[in-house]
Amino acid sequence: MVRRNEKPIGIFDSGIGGLTVADAIRKLLPSENLVYFGDTAHLPYGDKSEAAIQAYSIKIADILLRKGCKVIVIACNSASSASYELLKEYVRKDAYILNVIDPMVGWVAAKYQMKRIGLIGTKRTVQSGVYARKLAETNCRIDLRQLATPLLAPMIEEGFFNNSISHDIISQYLRDPELEGIDALILACTHYPLIRKEIEAFYDHKTDILDSAVVVAEALREYLTTHDLLASHTSTENHFFVSDYTEAFESSTRTFFGEALTLERHALWN
Repeated sequence: MVRRNEKPIGIFDSGIGGLTVADAIRKLLPSENLVYFGDTAHLPYGDKSEAAIQAYSIKIADILLRKGCKVIVIACNSASSASYELLKEYVRKDAYILNVIDPMVGWVAAKYQMKRIGLIGTKRTVQSGVYARKLAETNCRIDLRQLATPLLAPMIEEGFFNNSISHDIISQYLRDPELEGIDALILACTHYPLIRKEIEAFYDHKTDILDSAVVVAEALREYLTTHDLLASHTSTENHFFVSDYTEAFESSTRTFFGEALTLERHALWN
């Protein structure tokens, strides 16, 4: 029987954007086996109803539990805001659930008290108000300015970044008056690390750009260390599943993960 600490880390997202989180986890925790699930049949989650996102999340959690995952990382802000509490109740003691919002809220509350912080993300994430609510609970007195940027994730999925098209779209969003005078900007979508350099350039490197992927990986390491669940594999075996396969998705994995991956198709509903 496989010891619990040797079981894999499960990670899921609406598509392949969550591979930025998987990449950060791989680099920080190189002895851990990873099982990634990208729900490419239903992306993007940002314009889906809460009920739909919850239904997808439950099915994916079932798949990851069958793969024996000791932790499930919700590598999607939209799914984190819609499904985190439900998944905690559903999974109970079978696996630990980690979202991408709470680690970032904790980081920001500790580092930016009484500052003006911007946030960009999907419509679902911004409209949920989850960041504002959780930051308010910390009494950090942060002035949070949020802006929905729905074109950015599909733009990145299609490979449009670090070019004139992405520069124009990013600049158009970041010039919005809502983000004026901010001290830092939260990238509240796991796609956005791929345009971090463009965002930093827009602000002339004078505004802190906060990427949740590294913060989430650090939170995961802390949990595994505290609960004696760190793996000791000398060689790792990672698996990457998608609910709908296309060659375009497979070719895009190098962009998000840093190397080409072989994607296995696994439908949510058979």
